[in-house]
Amino acid sequence: MNNPFFPDVILPASDHRRLERLAQVGADQGDVDARFLLSEISRAEIVPDRAARLDSIVTMGSWVTFWTTWGFLRETRQLVYPEDYTSEQAQLAVMSPLGAALVGLKVGSEIPFLTAGRTNVVRIERVSRGDPNDVVRVLFSNPVVRGNKLFDDNDPGPSAA
Repeated sequence: MNNPFFPDVILPASDHRRLERLAQVGADQGDVDARFLLSEISRAEIVPDRAARLDSIVTMGSWVTFWTTWGFLRETRQLVYPEDYTSEQAQLAVMSPLGAALVGLKVGSEIPFLTAGRTNVVRIERVSRGDPNDVVRVLFSNPVVRGNKLFDDNDPGPSAA
């Protein structure tokens, strides 16, 4: 599907099977986020688990750097299944509105998603499947947002009176 509001979704075969079962159970129980995930899964292109194309695709267990609603700070989190979710700061559950929006997208893609009654937009900046040390380097590398330094308030700090 080549719609600017709904970018292509690519899933490895193993993620597809498990996500489809998970989303179907939630959708059958009336979960709106599960329904959204199910709609994303239904339009996905399924590729072999070891396809080279997956290097730039958000898959389960990958670390993704993204930003939402134009101008907010970047975040890097690991996309996980609900049963693997242990940290709000480091992880993002696939059954959340944002997690469902991210899965299967490639670097550079953006998609609208609904949360708390508001439509937001998420843009994928980077995907990593490296070890946690690589992720720490990504988190602290080049803290620039839209051309401005993250902590540049021109304050010289405390001065003697």
